[in-house]
Amino acid sequence: MIIRAGLLYDGSLDKPRKNVDVIIDGGALRELRDAAGDCDLQAACVTPGLVNAHAHLEMSGEPDPMTAILAMPPLQRMLRAVENAQKSLRAGVTTIREPGGSEAISILVRDAINEGRIAGPRISAAGFILCMTGGHGWFMGREVDGPWDARKAVREQRKAGADCIKLIATGGVLTKGAVPGLAQLLEEEMQAACDEAHRHQMRVAAHAIGTEGIKNALRAGVDSIEHGHMLDDEALGLFKKTGAYLVPTLTAPTCILEHAEEGGQPDYVVRKAREINEHMLRNIRKAFESGVKIAGGSDAGTPFNYHDKYAEEVILMQRLLGMTAQQALHAATATAAELIGLHRGVLAAGEPADLLLLDRDIANDLTTLRNPNAVFKAGIRAGA
Repeated sequence: MIIRAGLLYDGSLDKPRKNVDVIIDGGALRELRDAAGDCDLQAACVTPGLVNAHAHLEMSGEPDPMTAILAMPPLQRMLRAVENAQKSLRAGVTTIREPGGSEAISILVRDAINEGRIAGPRISAAGFILCMTGGHGWFMGREVDGPWDARKAVREQRKAGADCIKLIATGGVLTKGAVPGLAQLLEEEMQAACDEAHRHQMRVAAHAIGTEGIKNALRAGVDSIEHGHMLDDEALGLFKKTGAYLVPTLTAPTCILEHAEEGGQPDYVVRKAREINEHMLRNIRKAFESGVKIAGGSDAGTPFNYHDKYAEEVILMQRLLGMTAQQALHAATATAAELIGLHRGVLAAGEPADLLLLDRDIANDLTTLRNPNAVFKAGIRAGA
């Protein structure tokens, strides 16, 4: 297949190329060459498929996810996960990291997609989140107490087929009674989990909103901080020292606050989102400007944060952090893919033929990502 791009962004920060033919062969990108002769499809702008490094497939944007998850039978959660995976793919997300679910559902969905039984993005799945007893996300997690129990919990997730590990370093917004600014898992518990995961070549993400929990997780050796809204200058130094990524999930609190007056969300969710939003706007921009590696991830599934709206995260990275359109695309393709580790997230020879066909140059209008004309994953057109 030959796809002709009027303008091609390869996912890197290199200058985009004009009038390029993308040659696809057997699900991989074989060659990029100057446009010549006939082609099968053409588009004004072509980019890599988007990579969402933080998406909860069992949650569908309900106003009160905690109540919904607790009330929903496992088979219903499985159906939701399949539906949300398919929505993501049709919207241009060709790779997802699922950082914690229940009943090994994301692992089963991943396997069904890999075996070609259902359509969906490629998935890196974490299995159960690892939290302290009664901690944030306990209703879909594996509660741990002490370093050896944390190490055993990692082994359990690996046995169940998980690709990566998710730790809960602080409280969060959606769990009743959890305070986002307070540390939860201890540094030594997370250090044991990181050591065990890294021995098995599994990457580790940490949900961390509060300042001390962020620093505990970075000192423990995590590969990424999810959210990171209350980071301070010492935390910025630890990011630089460790090389950890920051996945800011800008869409999650933004959507909660945009719908705060509609009802349906618990009061504690709206209150906590308001409390962290000011920190988020100031600190995440500071992290970007200081050179911390920002990877795109939306926390899809949280209130009013839908799986087919990942483009909004990319747009918010431009609007709230001051990124250029190309930098935001880079964060949501190559950098997020580098964090996940399944592929490089770029359009280059030998890489999976994951690409979006757009009708406008993203530099002029990043909102074109909301409605791709065509989505290809491994050379196959989504919905075809």
